[in-house]
Amino acid sequence: MLQKEGVDATIGAGVCCLPELGCCKAEVSPELGADALPRVDGNTGQSSRHGRSSEVAMEKAAAEEYEETWAWTWGAGTDGQLGNGGFQDHHLPQPLLLPPPCRGRVSFVAGGGAHAIALTSDGEVFTWGRGTHGQLGHGNVENIPHPKFVKFFENYTVTCVSTGWNHSGFATASGQLFMCGDGSFGQLGTGDNQSRNLPFEVPFFTSKHVENLALGMRHSLVLLKDNSVYGFGSARRGQVGKSASKNQKFYNIPRLIDGFPNCKILGLYANGDHSAALDESGQLYLWGRTLVGERDDDQPRAAFPSMSISQVALGWHHALVLSGGELYTIGAYRHQKHTPTLSENAVVQQLNLTTTSSTHHESSSKSNLEKVPSIEGEQVAQIAAGTEHSALVTGSGALFTWGWGEHGQLGLGDTCDQVVPQRVNLGDRSSRSSASSLGVYCGSGFTVAVSLA
Repeated sequence: MLQKEGVDATIGAGVCCLPELGCCKAEVSPELGADALPRVDGNTGQSSRHGRSSEVAMEKAAAEEYEETWAWTWGAGTDGQLGNGGFQDHHLPQPLLLPPPCRGRVSFVAGGGAHAIALTSDGEVFTWGRGTHGQLGHGNVENIPHPKFVKFFENYTVTCVSTGWNHSGFATASGQLFMCGDGSFGQLGTGDNQSRNLPFEVPFFTSKHVENLALGMRHSLVLLKDNSVYGFGSARRGQVGKSASKNQKFYNIPRLIDGFPNCKILGLYANGDHSAALDESGQLYLWGRTLVGERDDDQPRAAFPSMSISQVALGWHHALVLSGGELYTIGAYRHQKHTPTLSENAVVQQLNLTTTSSTHHESSSKSNLEKVPSIEGEQVAQIAAGTEHSALVTGSGALFTWGWGEHGQLGLGDTCDQVVPQRVNLGDRSSRSSASSLGVYCGSGFTVAVSLA
């Protein structure tokens, strides 16, 4: 693969000002800045000559490590969620300190409020970041700034993981569901509102087989092998299905979400107070806080029936859907400063597509679906969404981000918001992986990219 032409982030420290976006902080490229180098202890007592030779050796080692980088993180880092050993934000991609045996084995990364989970192809689990509610599953409430193997699962094969704001979920090959972290809204499904710092098997599912799960801010969704969907946790916006009363704030025991037609559900999605499902025909179902229409919905509603959707990514106020290699956005970015113009690289076309609903008025079941034409003539291969930022990978492995940039989560070297996708420079990956093997994942204010097997 040819070396990609990325966004020039080597602009030096200081402030850059864009006419439409205002001023934003900029960061030195890790290739050039001190953050790329190991820190030298100033109290070694060694001579300056010996110290300099040590520094040279360490710089060489750091350069070699950078050349071999196969996983990156950037954005908000004050809770250790970047997994680079530190507790500060970074505006450019930094090496993610996954253990060397994970190389080529990471199959998925889930990003939460300020923590993350990496799942390997052989079912091992690593967690890092904020642990104040026990969401890392290590038996404590500490923040951990580097990926750490979750010892609890050493005798299990984990097949699916998901993260909420402060809680985590794990499904095993045998169909068990384990949860840990914040349980104050019943989002652990354990029948109480207690938090747990070690993975705890959810009793409700012990006689059932869990196949898939998705966690929102304070709610959880579970798909069983028999095609039934359950929800638990915060219920204020209808995100876990129809409530017994309007005053019902949460459910701490899983409850069946009805309203799906006779179809095979393939995947579940959640973020913020939104819930979604995708069936085998590519039909998207939405419920919870409204993305389509004007009112929240406590039952799954088929959205955009004329489209066959292959991928979904939910944010707090927006969603991404991929159909036929083309990308569409639903909703709006609160940080968007202006509407894209024809002169910009990604021209936006607005389409009005109705949702199917027997109870909603037609005026409330319409939404502007914005289509982003192919970037540089390429189709989109993968999508991801944080709270208010988005990412995509093209068919050739190029990475783009846009949306909210306050913490550097766009990886462009600054803290600017972007209204159209901008290319992220990960350096020359040609010697380490094929062009199509990059995976991108978003936490609330941070982003992770991994060269996959």
